[in-house]
Amino acid sequence: MSHRTKFKMQRALGLELPGLGKPGALQNRNYPPGQHGQNKRRKISEYSLQLREKQKLLFHYALREEQLRRFVRDARRITASNWIEALIGLLESRLDNLVFRLGFARSMAAARQLVSHGHILVNGRRLTIGSAVIKVGAYIGLTEYAAGEMTDASRTTPRLPLAEFLEFEPTVGNTRGILRFPPSLRHIPFEFEPQRVAEYYAQRGV
Repeated sequence: MSHRTKFKMQRALGLELPGLGKPGALQNRNYPPGQHGQNKRRKISEYSLQLREKQKLLFHYALREEQLRRFVRDARRITASNWIEALIGLLESRLDNLVFRLGFARSMAAARQLVSHGHILVNGRRLTIGSAVIKVGAYIGLTEYAAGEMTDASRTTPRLPLAEFLEFEPTVGNTRGILRFPPSLRHIPFEFEPQRVAEYYAQRGV
């Protein structure tokens, strides 16, 4: 996906999504693309607002609709009463997201590529499944090869500050971290209205 396409997606939503990588999507034009993009008086339907919140999750975490629905069902099995909190916990605990949040890659797409190419170790073993949900207490690190020039730029200037649910292991610097506790809604790195996503999937019987 090109930077231009990513910028258009973020302009359509009216905010930057860190998972798409390069910042600055709203720097020059902070309104949606298209001839009606600057028309702020246009009434937005509740469905459109729900869809907008769902698209934030799809775009930031680089998911397909069927993948997100699977995580919604998994979250419902964890807790029916507050499954949206469980959903964000699952998404933030995915290996590709942890690689991104540790600053090993500057976008979710780049993080997923690191994982799939065998450059990530979980508790000392290679894991090549980006969607794997990592348990609290696990160590997520780079292979010796990836800890060099390959990831130096992203580790030097990470896209986001280190999340509080993560911590670097002091003995190896910023090449290996630990998942300290389960992520929650307050850790999502962009403006988000969870109730609208809950309503969207409830209306569709997911």
